[in-house]
Amino acid sequence: MSAKNKFVRIALPLIILIVGFVGMRTLINSRQAPQKTTPEHPGVLAEVIAVESRERQIRVSATGTVQARQEASITPQVSGRVTGLSPDFVAGGFFRKGDLLFDIEAVDYQLAVDRAQAALAKTEYDLATVESQARVARQEWDRLTLEDKGEPPPLALYEPQMKNAQAAVDAARAALEQSRLDLKRTRVYAPFNCRVRSEQADLGQYVRAGEGVAVIAGTDSAEVVVPLPLEELQWLNIPGPGSGQAGSPARVRMNVGGSTSDWEGRVVRSLGEVDARGRMARVVVAVTDPYGMEETAMPGRPALAVGMFVDVTLEGETLPSVIALPRRALHEGSTVWVADDENLLRFRTVEVLRLEQDEVLISGGLENGARVVLTVLPGAADGMRVRPLDAGAAQ
Repeated sequence: MSAKNKFVRIALPLIILIVGFVGMRTLINSRQAPQKTTPEHPGVLAEVIAVESRERQIRVSATGTVQARQEASITPQVSGRVTGLSPDFVAGGFFRKGDLLFDIEAVDYQLAVDRAQAALAKTEYDLATVESQARVARQEWDRLTLEDKGEPPPLALYEPQMKNAQAAVDAARAALEQSRLDLKRTRVYAPFNCRVRSEQADLGQYVRAGEGVAVIAGTDSAEVVVPLPLEELQWLNIPGPGSGQAGSPARVRMNVGGSTSDWEGRVVRSLGEVDARGRMARVVVAVTDPYGMEETAMPGRPALAVGMFVDVTLEGETLPSVIALPRRALHEGSTVWVADDENLLRFRTVEVLRLEQDEVLISGGLENGARVVLTVLPGAADGMRVRPLDAGAAQ
């Protein structure tokens, strides 16, 4: 290898390194140092809601159990063998007022009517005979020409006998009416629109007077007994005894198989007692036509049957000016967080009017347009900077 080639192979890389090093140093020396700045903290991202005072109707949510408005035990007033039975006289059967439930054998009672009619005819004959005898006695007394004969004695004119005969006629008539009434009672009718809850009678069975054979429940209306905390009663209109006032409207809701059905009802009374353990008062909500028997019934809606557990919403007093906030906006019972005009967090003490299931109603401490912070901020402090994210206007 020649000396020239050796020089090129050794010197050329050195020259490239030297040129690169010099260029790098030139660039470094010509670069301007960046200015030091302190970045401003934008604040913690927080969801806020602009509040507005509005009219608000109080709604009290509760649960209750359905029970019958009317319930009666069917008890025959006469004894006898059951000779006729309605095909609907079974548990779950429905009847209209005046429908025949069952018949009791009437032969004995018809014979009793016949005997009573015959007894009445005999007593009437006896009365007519005594009256005739009394007229004859009076005529004979009047024909007597005696000085100072005065008034005849009652026995002479058959007066006691007439009273006895008249009493016998009255007793015979009462016996006839009683026998006719017993005959009428061999046919047992529904006393009101009802559903048979239970029955213990069948064809050929001997039933006794005074022994219950069925229990029926009215179908015109049902009642829902709703336990409520005592503090909820102040918002509701509960009619007192004999007041005649309409109670608070209510909506009864039942969920069956994922399908929800509603009924309109109304508070009709309070049971007037408080549960000693739970400190709960109980009010009664009446619902008309729970079984959909009327023409105005909603087709396809299930029956509001006795014993069902239902949700009840009671519509109470309407408040003219309150602010409604989500429950999560309330802290420590009476404090809310507000973002001011400079996006600084401020603590506000508010007047809590009512706590509902998902919302809290505020009656004082906030002005319209205030931005209430909904986000829970760990380590929140008064004056902390926040970055508001508008969640919309309060409802």
